[in-house]
Amino acid sequence: MWKKRWGILLVLIIVLTGVLLFIGMKRGSMPEKADDSKPAPTPIQEEESENLETIIQRIIDSAQEGKVPNVSFVVGETDRQGVQQEWGKPQQVADIADGIYEDYLQKAVTIGYQDAQAFDIRSFHANIQKIHLADIKNSMGEPTEVRYYQDQTANQIILVYQVNPAYQLKWILPKPTEIDINPSVHHISVYTKLKDEVAEMIEQMSLDEKIGQMMFAGVSGIKLQQETTSLIQDFKIGGVILYANNLETPHQSVTLINDLMRANVDNRLPIFIGTDQEGGTVVRLPGPLKNFPSNNAIGNINQPEFSFEVGKLLGQQLKAFGFNLNFSPVLDVNSNPNNPVIGNRSFSDNPDIVSQLGVQTMKGLESQQVIPVIKHFPGHGDTTVDSHLELPKVTKSLDDLNKLELIPFKTAIENGADVVMVAHILLPMIDQKYPSSMSKEIITNILREQIGFDGVVMTDDMTMKAITNHYDIGQAAVDSVKAGNDIILIAHGFSSVTSAIKEIKAAVNNGEIAEARINDSVRRIIQLKQKYKIENIEVTTVDIDKLNNDIEKALNTYMK
Repeated sequence: MWKKRWGILLVLIIVLTGVLLFIGMKRGSMPEKADDSKPAPTPIQEEESENLETIIQRIIDSAQEGKVPNVSFVVGETDRQGVQQEWGKPQQVADIADGIYEDYLQKAVTIGYQDAQAFDIRSFHANIQKIHLADIKNSMGEPTEVRYYQDQTANQIILVYQVNPAYQLKWILPKPTEIDINPSVHHISVYTKLKDEVAEMIEQMSLDEKIGQMMFAGVSGIKLQQETTSLIQDFKIGGVILYANNLETPHQSVTLINDLMRANVDNRLPIFIGTDQEGGTVVRLPGPLKNFPSNNAIGNINQPEFSFEVGKLLGQQLKAFGFNLNFSPVLDVNSNPNNPVIGNRSFSDNPDIVSQLGVQTMKGLESQQVIPVIKHFPGHGDTTVDSHLELPKVTKSLDDLNKLELIPFKTAIENGADVVMVAHILLPMIDQKYPSSMSKEIITNILREQIGFDGVVMTDDMTMKAITNHYDIGQAAVDSVKAGNDIILIAHGFSSVTSAIKEIKAAVNNGEIAEARINDSVRRIIQLKQKYKIENIEVTTVDIDKLNNDIEKALNTYMK
């Protein structure tokens, strides 16, 4: 009996021990209670696990605060000292046109500064680069603005979203192609426009001043006329073009140009004074100046150094007389031997020769602080009609132009061209209604967006019969601005200039043209004048002998 009870007790002990062991194991596997006096740490979400929609929303939310994700700096508020105190010295620094950019490679961030103030913060984070063009548009809709950028290493599309009045969010991607219609993001930029000298100047300008800056006018006579004084002082025109009939002798020419400068002395901005000094058959400067051979003859020599020297000496001639702008070089490819207007003004029927020599002539002019104007976009070389007399028609597609006419212009733009003159040519396969000088398709879509030119665009002379035989000059000027031109060239007639000004102003006042559109053009014009340090400094006498000696040396060197 005792043995039986002992056995039962032993079994109970074993069972109880097992239960206690089981309970202990369960307790040991449970976490300890958190300390309620401290908040529990927020779990860090792994960015790799975020879907694209979440990443895009984080980018938008950050941009609305002037930031990029995972960076505390704010555009418009952070300065360089604050960044370097937190992040140290950058790994790379680049000083470019609109500011100084500093790269923090390990953080995949670049920060742009103007006067030590951050205005542009860019992120190259790997997660951002998972986003594609379609993802952006699906999440954000159509952008506020689409821009294009191209150089020798990049061909990009930039989607700009104005996320609030203070900040822009830019998505920078490779430009879509047939092979890749949905490219992935290269980087993003959160940007704010800091108050700068140009913006402040534009704010202070009246609408009349702004429109005046967009006018490049021809004048009458060999002396300063009252109408010319009125154009400069009352209408505030931005530039004057002089022709051979304005320039009789070196002394008279210098006197006229000095008088133009004096008439402009009380205006806010210096005045462009330009002419067509191409060399060969198209020269305007007076007196016993030696001339250069035609561009075609220079093309036959085909020495880039000679073309640079020609541009440099043309610049010296113009500078000596007081000019600051030259409507040259000609970048038309002379592909049609029956062309009545280009001919030997072209370097060649080979676009590569035109490109190389034209760029060198352009750079030679630039070396003398004379503004080159490349012409006649999109190419006047295959016309059979002189646009001075009638509107030429060329039945070429954009693909055709890309294979020939556009090659020199693209090359010059890649090499820093500042001004493009647009010809009066009807290209019905591209725009059935408007000639190129009035065509939004050709100026905005092709020149601005596809080729990526953001410099000054100007028309050829709007008083040529290619225009006046078909259009009212005032309405033509309005259409030219709407197409994307910054400067309207009206080379003849006081009333033609004033009519164009009047019609453009009316179009702004009735909402047909936004004043912001006018501001864009004025910004480019002011920046061009600043870049070339245009100052209306009067000249004294022209040393013709020195100019001729320099030309003679160049001809002896390259035309033996």
